[in-house]
Amino acid sequence: MLIPREIHVHHHIHHDLGGGVIAKLDAVLARGKSLPTLFKEMERKMSAALDRLTAAVARNTSVDESAIALLNGLAQQIRDLKDDPAALEALATELEAKNSALSDAVTANTPAVEPPAPGPDTTGEAA
Repeated sequence: MLIPREIHVHHHIHHDLGGGVIAKLDAVLARGKSLPTLFKEMERKMSAALDRLTAAVARNTSVDESAIALLNGLAQQIRDLKDDPAALEALATELEAKNSALSDAVTANTPAVEPPAPGPDTTGEAA
């Protein structure tokens, strides 16, 4: 008697795409756009977003370099004015004015950060 030594298993997974997915596919097909056309549009949008991001990085780099130059120049000015109290006082006044303007600009252009939601109690203590 021969015993088969092979077992075949066929596994099928059926997905219910649901009305939302079908509706979106129907909308794409109704527009008459092929997938390559849609991919080109997505590529164009992503390229524009990358260009904006690259420009933002360049602006930030320029600002960082300007801040470094300012600090280096400030250090030298303090060394140069160390024996002139009136000039040092004028420099301090100028710095305070620039500090306020810079602080106001940073605050105005920084989005508010929401505090994180409290996580689960991991201390084991009941509230």
